Amino acid sequence: MYGETAPRCSREIFDLGIPVLGICYGAQLMSYLLDGKVEPAPVSEYGKAEVTVDRTSKLFKNVSEKTICWMSHTDYIDRMPEGFRVTGTTSECPVAAMECEEKNCYGVQFHPEVLHTQEGMTMLSNFVKEICGCAGDWKMDAFVENSIKAIREKVGNGKALCALSGGVDSSVAAVMMAKAIGKQLTCVFVDHGLMRKNEGDEVEAVFGPNGPYELNFIRVNAQERFYKKLAGVTEPEQKRKIIGEEFIRVFEEEAKKIGAVDFLVQGTIYPDVIESGLGKSAVIKSHHNVGGLPDCVDFKEIIEPLRMLFKDETRKAGLELGIPEYLVYRQPFPGRAWRENHRRGHSRESAHRPGCRRDLP
Repeated sequence: MYGETAPRCSREIFDLGIPVLGICYGAQLMSYLLDGKVEPAPVSEYGKAEVTVDRTSKLFKNVSEKTICWMSHTDYIDRMPEGFRVTGTTSECPVAAMECEEKNCYGVQFHPEVLHTQEGMTMLSNFVKEICGCAGDWKMDAFVENSIKAIREKVGNGKALCALSGGVDSSVAAVMMAKAIGKQLTCVFVDHGLMRKNEGDEVEAVFGPNGPYELNFIRVNAQERFYKKLAGVTEPEQKRKIIGEEFIRVFEEEAKKIGAVDFLVQGTIYPDVIESGLGKSAVIKSHHNVGGLPDCVDFKEIIEPLRMLFKDETRKAGLELGIPEYLVYRQPFPGRAWRENHRRGHSRESAHRPGCRRDLP
């Protein structure tokens, strides 16, 4: 478990003074890297367990002295690193929680993030607010206001082209951009022929010249173009790559017609980034506007104002921008993951968790 191939971080991270919370294996790894000792547990724990916590710890502020937590481990911390103290125990686990306030390091053998840990959210809130010092006063209206200001400063007198699909993500991005730069923005809706019946007309009715938003709107009927590119292709990842490149090529062509377009705007949200394997995460599936992008893109810069938001946060941003609820809560078109989950008998809820499928683009 602690060999050369084991996932690990550098020991030096614990000397930076920044708050670190090790959860389950993370607590064991923290102990191991700081010269503590991790051994196979005499009794493995899996499931709910009563943990006795030291309420003088910042991590357990307002937590019951005896609280139910979710355990899942076969190893345990046999000897803590120097400078650490025990802040939680169970009948089978002598170090269910530990901390070194001097190093700002905290570890728990259980899982505070799951619902089975009854006061887990209190513990996580304590870590964020009491230990990390976060105020917890971030609000969506501030995010929207600051984003609009940042977009306006970035674009300046330039022009931007927004990849608009009519889905939640791209719609929110489009309205945010419009409020920032107005007529400097052109929204291009690519009707690729892969949507629901009449959906193209519905998108145009909302965002086109007769809609409620002051947008430069272009509809590109590219159904045959996409059908030709996808003909005979059955592998899903390859399809996504093809769709991603073809989208970009259409946008580039439209940008040349407009003239001097510096920025491409996309409704990328955070699950897209994670699933597409950017950074060190594994590729789940390449989204056509993240991992599906071709290497060469004929734009000065790509603007993704929603890149750090999850789907529920994107919807809240949409409401802050004044987008009607029926658009903000519009059901995305069921994608491949949704269909496969239903073929396998998975629940609708599991198929609809963030990141299973998303709007184009």
